[in-house]
Amino acid sequence: MPGPFLPVTPEEVAQLGWDAPDFVYAVGEAYVDHPSFGHAIIGRVLEAAGYRVAMLCLPEYHSAEAFKRFGKPKLGFLVSSGVIDSMVNHYTVARKRRNTDVYAPGGRAGLRPDRAVTVYCNRIHEAYPGVPVLIGGVEASLRRFSHYDYWDDKVRRSVLVDSAATLLLYGMGENTILDCCDWVRRGMPAYELPRLRGVCYMAKQPPRDTLLLPSHAEVAADKRAYCQAFLMEYQEQDPVRGRALCQQQDAQRYLVQNPPALPLTRQELDRVYDLPFTRLAHPMYDALGGVPALQEVRFSISAVRGCFGSCSFCALTFHQGRIVSSRSEESLLKEARLLASFPDFKGYIHDVGGPTANFRQPACDRQLREGACRNRQCLYPTPCKRMRVSHEELISLLRKMRAIPGVKKVFIRSGIRYDYLMADKNDAFLTELCRYHISGQLKVAPEHISPNVLSRMGKPRREVYEAFVDRYNAVNRKYGLKQYLVPYLMSSHPGSTLRDAVELAEYLRDTGHQPEQVQDFYPTPGTLSTCMYYTGLVPRDMQPVYVPKSPHEKAMQRALLQYRNPANHDLVREALRLCGRDDLIGFGPHALVPPRTIRASANGRSRQKAAHEEKGVRAQRSVSARSNVPTARRAERTGRQTDRAVSRRDSRASRRGGGRS
Repeated sequence: MPGPFLPVTPEEVAQLGWDAPDFVYAVGEAYVDHPSFGHAIIGRVLEAAGYRVAMLCLPEYHSAEAFKRFGKPKLGFLVSSGVIDSMVNHYTVARKRRNTDVYAPGGRAGLRPDRAVTVYCNRIHEAYPGVPVLIGGVEASLRRFSHYDYWDDKVRRSVLVDSAATLLLYGMGENTILDCCDWVRRGMPAYELPRLRGVCYMAKQPPRDTLLLPSHAEVAADKRAYCQAFLMEYQEQDPVRGRALCQQQDAQRYLVQNPPALPLTRQELDRVYDLPFTRLAHPMYDALGGVPALQEVRFSISAVRGCFGSCSFCALTFHQGRIVSSRSEESLLKEARLLASFPDFKGYIHDVGGPTANFRQPACDRQLREGACRNRQCLYPTPCKRMRVSHEELISLLRKMRAIPGVKKVFIRSGIRYDYLMADKNDAFLTELCRYHISGQLKVAPEHISPNVLSRMGKPRREVYEAFVDRYNAVNRKYGLKQYLVPYLMSSHPGSTLRDAVELAEYLRDTGHQPEQVQDFYPTPGTLSTCMYYTGLVPRDMQPVYVPKSPHEKAMQRALLQYRNPANHDLVREALRLCGRDDLIGFGPHALVPPRTIRASANGRSRQKAAHEEKGVRAQRSVSARSNVPTARRAERTGRQTDRAVSRRDSRASRRGGGRS
């Protein structure tokens, strides 16, 4: 049965008979008691352990008064910016301020500060000097070491230094928060600190048996040192074999990171998701329009954690880790039956998944004994021979979930790793997916098709995606289904030259795809790609990598992926001419855009003729995309050979300082 919300006012604290809460939890988003929100999970875990927690969500941060709402807590404060880094929440990749915040009441922007963790901690120190403060969540987790900050365009110190918090909890924190709260209750004995997994703390000297990273001063001054530090951090983020790390932050203080917490077992995960969540936003937001973010997950089910895909641009390795853990079938079916019992349930479970929907187990048995491989990825460049590939458990789960009374359809909207699916020679899961768990289209993430870019992303080869497309289409034809693939694409990732963007545009032309949205690469803390973006080096081999940084070049790369939009034509023509690809400007079947200007006669006959020609060309392109793809692909391969030669020339020029940026 759902429990009551945790208290949000002093009056509610008094009604519970508390003289004071043990912890006040300051959070940079609205209070939503749903297991898709980290603050809800942490609050319920502490409640189940007997701790008294009061919620202080979206406090007014311009003074310390709001942080005195409950008085001084018995044990301390907990601080999180929410499920998303506050800077990512506030700014687009173009560093423009966002107009809405779906994690705030009514979607209203501006209710949390930039760098919320640091601001909240500073206000707490003003209100109650010396009170213990524990910070966690995505913002703290990904900023725990000295890190490149895209918005300041510089290397910042650990957020633990800036916030002056007592401890920083990183990763998924259910067990870690209990260990740390118990430690605070015992009086914070310093000798116990090295035993706390998933924790960072400050020390005056490097502890014994820690791996010493390049210092903050070194990584801020030397990009090679930054790369070396990041690679060491990245390789040690393993709960089985990871070592304690230490990084000097200033003349007198060292940041110490203990090894990561062990992933929750299946039984532990089941217990977490069986806690008495109301699955609602707090009613104090009803008059303000509710909390928009809840609508996306209200009838979704979190089934797995962790991801062994290890895409370079993804921070999951740094936060959830590479070892997958999942809930039991019984736990998931129990939650599905609970959703089906709600009065506002319409019969549709919107998602059953997590970081990757079709992962249900660790990549191999060795991961649980020895940890994930230090220098080998599970799926890139090709699937590891040790990897276990099976969808049988997932198929069984979905069949039983579909059979629950009141459930009309179970969607899978989390990411599907098509390379993992392709490693499964059995079509059973793909058949179930197409027949029962999508509706008209399936979104997948090839991200790019250029080998040069895919290698920097850590994504599978283009041929793997094309084989998946063929297999997907074959299953849909077999069952008479008209369903489509919607590829997620990314522009301006490190390694992507204008020529690579042109190659992707040609692929979109030949396949008939017209992406409505394109994601510019966003350099967020904690990813290999951000390290490449900042340093211009690949951390694994220290080889230079081209990085598109100027807003104009990034605009051209994005425009190439949406070349059919007339508003992008000027940028596309400019990009094509810079690449020496004037052959793609015109009215032929392989052209991307028409010439810039068509002069019209007085009666407009020339303009009408040009429009008629363009209409005919578009029809010809459509026929070509359907009936002559092999010929187009041969032509594309020939073009790529020329593009790569010019790209190598441009790359050499860039290293000499003469390249475009």
